[in-house]
Amino acid sequence: MKSKKLRNKVIPTIIANNQLELNSIIKAYKKHFKHFQIDVMDGNFVYNKSNWFNFKLPKDNTYEAHLMVYEPENWISKNYKKFDILIPNFERVKNPKKLIKFVKSKGKKIGFALNPETSIMYIEPYLKDLYCVLILTVKPGKYGANFLPDTLEKINMLRMDYSGNIEVDGHQDKETIKLCKKAGANIFAVGSFLKNSKDLDKDVATLKKIVK
Repeated sequence: MKSKKLRNKVIPTIIANNQLELNSIIKAYKKHFKHFQIDVMDGNFVYNKSNWFNFKLPKDNTYEAHLMVYEPENWISKNYKKFDILIPNFERVKNPKKLIKFVKSKGKKIGFALNPETSIMYIEPYLKDLYCVLILTVKPGKYGANFLPDTLEKINMLRMDYSGNIEVDGHQDKETIKLCKKAGANIFAVGSFLKNSKDLDKDVATLKKIVK
């Protein structure tokens, strides 16, 4: 069952190739959001690269890093100070208990992300220590990938055993957010829908209304 303490919210995902692009995207969204997901891709774990440079983040916001990288522990040890929440893809985490302990010792929150084909059974031993579980509802690595309906059952099954935040990421729009919310998700990471919006004010208001 979903905890009453959970907050439903929409957060923007940011894919950028350089500091100028990163700054521009945050500036475009800052009117509407205070919480941002920074997508970090190394071109190894996934095909594309994003935010794979020594970036800086503006203050006065909340940031989470979704780490689609081959060596998440190494990246976290060097960059954890920039973030409030660190969410590596579980498939590449070598020692989950050790990483959880390290992140929490630095006063940060941690979650695990799961690719569509990865069973939730692998993270069950760690659920009590996680701020969130991020369910990828597309094959990761780029904006605009096709939504995978089979992931809805995965969200539903996780919600039966987990009262924390369930975040969904991948082809989130007005229709898929409704489906994911019904399945049990409460945080909705939105990328291409916002990036391609012709009326950002209207589209953000619509999404926020849907998740209430």
